[in-house]
Amino acid sequence: MSGIKIDKEKCIGCSACVGVCPVSAISMLDGKAIIDLSKCTLCMSCVSSCPVGAIEVIRQTIVRDLDLNSYKGVWVFAEIEEGNIASITYELLGKAQILANDLNTYVGAILLGENAKNLAPKLIERGADKVFIVNHPSLKHFIAETYANTIISLIKKHKPEILLAGATTLGRSLVSRIAIGAYAGLTADCTGLDIDKERKILIQTRPAFGGNIMARIISPNFRPQMATVRHKVMPEAKIDPDHKGTIIEEYFDENFIEKRVKFIDFIREETSKVNLAEANIIVSGGRGLKSPENFKLLEELADVLGAAIGSSRACVDAGWIPYSHQVGQTGRTVNPKIYIACGISGQIQHLVGMQSSKVIIAINSDPNAPIFKVADYGLVGDLFTIVPALTRKLRQLKNKGN
Repeated sequence: MSGIKIDKEKCIGCSACVGVCPVSAISMLDGKAIIDLSKCTLCMSCVSSCPVGAIEVIRQTIVRDLDLNSYKGVWVFAEIEEGNIASITYELLGKAQILANDLNTYVGAILLGENAKNLAPKLIERGADKVFIVNHPSLKHFIAETYANTIISLIKKHKPEILLAGATTLGRSLVSRIAIGAYAGLTADCTGLDIDKERKILIQTRPAFGGNIMARIISPNFRPQMATVRHKVMPEAKIDPDHKGTIIEEYFDENFIEKRVKFIDFIREETSKVNLAEANIIVSGGRGLKSPENFKLLEELADVLGAAIGSSRACVDAGWIPYSHQVGQTGRTVNPKIYIACGISGQIQHLVGMQSSKVIIAINSDPNAPIFKVADYGLVGDLFTIVPALTRKLRQLKNKGN
């Protein structure tokens, strides 16, 4: 925690600090400067303006006396999507088994919902040793505060040493709140997780500085160690019908309910026949398409291939296509069998989200485009000629096969 104060003995009443405060938090009283802390944003402009050094920054670190050895278990938040376990959960369970083995501990899963118990066997056969279930009508629909309050209570009771969640819209909204409530460290959008076997702590790897470096982050002094993980960067846990697990039903406290928020309706965005995150084939477009209307060319190709439509950030920022199609550091991380990049130059921010694809095919008029450095197959030419020709040929082969 940080703060700021004025040393009345040093203050000479010059009022230099009053003029530089951008939020008018400083005034003069009896010839001395005073700060209204309710307005202060800790911008520190006043500190450098004071000619006598009368303004002091207070920095305070909160230290909690934790028995770190009392925290056990690698937990995964089981995200539910349209009544089923989301695939990101199975990816996290696969990694959780590896982490738990290195720590000699168990794998736990948190399952919240109205009839959540019915889904517990799916988590157990994917490697969960313990499934913590909270059943309640108030948990039927996701409300971030209600879910966070519930999970924080489970953390305080059972003390997991690691908590993982998907870096999905739901996961990002939820886990940040949990981190505040549990006073724990959180690393977002991880692409790698490992255990430091000497110190027995979690090493969290994520892209930083626009994807130019991979940062390794640790949270050695607080528990649980928390991370959100990108979709499609880890293999799913294999199904083992013989794996045994324990279902632990927990009590739901009515005080956990966030009464300021009410679920009204969920309207699904229907812009693609195939889910981008689950697609085996993705056809993506970039600025080389020149206009939003030209995404029609990619849609025709995707229709023949049974593919999903992806996009670079530039097209999303321009309003050509919804954000849900964005592939890259600030969008989706995908791992299809085939990724076809049309008119995408291949900046590092985009490559971070798709370079793990099994086969990458790039179509671009610029032979020096960075996308060709990661492409397995590259076509240098006009996409407005190549894509329609490719669509026609594939349609002919498909019709011939039928």
